[in-house]
Amino acid sequence: MRPTLLFAALCATFAGLNAAEPKRPNILFVIADDWGNGHAGAYGCSWIKTPNFDRVAKEGLLFLNAYTPTAKCAPSRSSIMTGRHPWLLGAAANHTPTFPPEIGILPEALDKAGYFYASTGKVWGPGESHKADGTPRPMTGKVFARRKAAPPAKAIANNDYAANFADFLQETSADKPWLFWLGFQEPHRAYEEGSHARFGKKLADVDRVPKYWPDNATVRGDMLDYAVEVEHLDAQLGKVLAQLEARGELDRTLIIVTSDNGMPFPRVKGSTYENANHLPFAIRWPAGIARPGRKVSDYVGFADLAPTFLEAAGLTWEKSGLLPASGRSLFDIFKSDGAQSLPGRDFTLIGRERNDLGRPHDEGYPVRGIAKGGMLYLENAEPSRWPACNPETGYLDTDASPTKTFLLEARRAAGKDPFWELCFGMRPGQELYDLSDDVDCVKNLAQIRTADVEKLRTQMWAELKAQGDLRALGRGAEYEAFPHPDQRRRGFYERYMGGELLDAGWVKKDDFEKAPLK
Repeated sequence: MRPTLLFAALCATFAGLNAAEPKRPNILFVIADDWGNGHAGAYGCSWIKTPNFDRVAKEGLLFLNAYTPTAKCAPSRSSIMTGRHPWLLGAAANHTPTFPPEIGILPEALDKAGYFYASTGKVWGPGESHKADGTPRPMTGKVFARRKAAPPAKAIANNDYAANFADFLQETSADKPWLFWLGFQEPHRAYEEGSHARFGKKLADVDRVPKYWPDNATVRGDMLDYAVEVEHLDAQLGKVLAQLEARGELDRTLIIVTSDNGMPFPRVKGSTYENANHLPFAIRWPAGIARPGRKVSDYVGFADLAPTFLEAAGLTWEKSGLLPASGRSLFDIFKSDGAQSLPGRDFTLIGRERNDLGRPHDEGYPVRGIAKGGMLYLENAEPSRWPACNPETGYLDTDASPTKTFLLEARRAAGKDPFWELCFGMRPGQELYDLSDDVDCVKNLAQIRTADVEKLRTQMWAELKAQGDLRALGRGAEYEAFPHPDQRRRGFYERYMGGELLDAGWVKKDDFEKAPLK
């Protein structure tokens, strides 16, 4: 071969390698606060308009089985920060924890990878995070929060997310990649009640009310007020995408859009049913995704995110300073042709420990579960406890809302109520749901399909034991032994029942029952 031809061939070879292995991308991680399963146009939802999420999904990947391991803010976000399921994080298995200083976190790994890490809005919490010497250990990176804007509804945050992102972009440089955490505070409670009417929304717009709530004007109106907040965050996302596009950086940016847990309504946020843990999830990255426009049915979880970020950043896990991951990078999905499911992605594990206070001795409501093949199996370790915390202390694991108030008043008026029972009543030790015709998880098949229970239960505990879950090792009490870091509320149940007035600002005074229920 002549030298000129050899040189040309070598150039072509190296060009091909560069095309196959994109350079380290910038990363935009977008996470909503309490945005629920299926509530986007890309999933066929007609009563919430999300054109910008839909664009990310259309030009990238739309995930049909994306789950958080725990449907509560802090443990969900702890999983993102570490690449590990919450039950592998000691005190951080609980909501509002003291995050263990010995466990490595994503911001520290990104610094090792040479990334500029910054944020606006909500990143991690509630809880406390300190170094071993007691000094603050922030998970936010550099915070951009100076820009404010009048919100379209009273309870929406005044953070001008897009303007703060613009400020961030002014501090970036071409020679240093970045990861920006865009943490929307919406659609977290509270809402401006009735705001949906100002935005032209009508009660009839809601195409389906879940079977665990009554179908009435109160619930539909509450759902539409939630929709207003989701549409606000989607509009802000659109402005952020436009900025990247104007700078010519959109196609060089790995963009992930999701939420931390399901909508803040009874039997969803904080629970372990399908709509609590199953979340919206889309990724756009033209340089790194084969066959964009796909719908991905493989199961993925939040423990997969840190491994994905660090593989994109070119940092090996061994050099990251993080504990061994229980998740795995999504790069196998990025490179897949989508023709068949990938090995090991046919199930996901979920669970919870202590979400909120309000039970005797600050006890939690421990659950472990597995979703696989359109089935959901749940095992409740303490079925004699109230799942949403005790009624006499306000059902503290369920945020105040018109829907919650309606359910509580309905039970009080009649002495019992089927919807109250679904949302707040005690639960059996085992639950099994066929999601193909019961996505709302109201028909427990555990006593009927016993073979399915045994098969799923066996796999679930085998996986958890292999991970090192303390409950699988017979040491579950250790999770409940971790003290709540907020001394103002520690021992809430005993202190409240003893006559002490305690602040629980996420519920209403009327949420508290006058006496314990049987």
